[in-house]
Amino acid sequence: MGSAPSIAAAVSKIGQDVRAPRLHIVNTATFPSLSESTTWIEAGSHVLGASWLGRTPVFALSDGSALQAGIGEEKRDPLFEDAGLLSVASNGTVLVAGSDDGRVVRLDGAGKVEQLGKVKNKWIDAVAISPSGATAWSAGKLVQVRDEKGTVKQWTAPSGVRGVAFMAKGYRLAIAHYNGVSLWFPNSTATPEFYEWKGSHLDITVSPDNRFIVTSMQENMLHGWTVAEKKHMRMSGYPSKTRSFSWSHDGNWLATSGADAGIVWPFQSKDGPMGKAPRECGIRHAKVTRVAFHPRALVLALGYEDGCVLLCRLTDASEILVRRAVNGSNVTALAWDKTGAQLAIGTEDGQAGILTLPAAA
Repeated sequence: MGSAPSIAAAVSKIGQDVRAPRLHIVNTATFPSLSESTTWIEAGSHVLGASWLGRTPVFALSDGSALQAGIGEEKRDPLFEDAGLLSVASNGTVLVAGSDDGRVVRLDGAGKVEQLGKVKNKWIDAVAISPSGATAWSAGKLVQVRDEKGTVKQWTAPSGVRGVAFMAKGYRLAIAHYNGVSLWFPNSTATPEFYEWKGSHLDITVSPDNRFIVTSMQENMLHGWTVAEKKHMRMSGYPSKTRSFSWSHDGNWLATSGADAGIVWPFQSKDGPMGKAPRECGIRHAKVTRVAFHPRALVLALGYEDGCVLLCRLTDASEILVRRAVNGSNVTALAWDKTGAQLAIGTEDGQAGILTLPAAA
């Protein structure tokens, strides 16, 4: 049997473990499949991120370029000359990327590349973009943010920053660093509000309703807070680090990678998952590396370290195969288009896939 993350250790108000229900192990050998509905392209380099610029899938590659795969044509846009791409984010209209030589650029659907900023002698560790186009990036302790008008503000965190995210409401940033998270209003002189929890915080995400902040940690666990009251939420039991988050369209569920199943935490109540067990879907003998909720339905796309891709429906735990396992083809990127009709898939060995759901599906 595949071991679910001993998510035996689950969530609580610090300390109370709750055992999660287990689903069946997926046997993809006899599974209904959408593999014939997926088109594959040789990207030529490790796919670090997948996104959609309008109706066009874009794959951000570690060699510093972006591959736009339009209908019947492919277009490569050089984002960085003589530099590697480290971080990427998109709001569905433009893509922003950070390099290992300190540059931050923006790519639009027409292929126009614009430099937004540069931090000398630093790597760009994280980038984020808001729906309106405001962009933020971090390099070491430095956090910079550029609003829609091009005004840049900066703040120096108490320690190295690993994750940045825009809050769902207002012009405010959530910043993950050592020993906690800071919430910063760039247009205010006030000291950023601090949410403390000891340890190294990595990636960060904010719930669509602005009520919760969740970070991944060095210790193979998640930590969260309620924004209003700063109540703690500890989500533990993962066998590896969580590096992919995805909120459901209704904001009631947070899907995560880092186990041999998609681990989905409930956030319907005012205390989030405290005292509640997560759901598990797509349990296999391989770790989940990427998760992406459908934009309109409770359907979760799961990518695995062995190259497999599944779709799982939360309401009844039914599953369908998109891609069978492929040795050395770790799934590193998943992204739905805005309509939920297509899914972009990227892998570590340079494969870019586009799933188009059948009209009757």
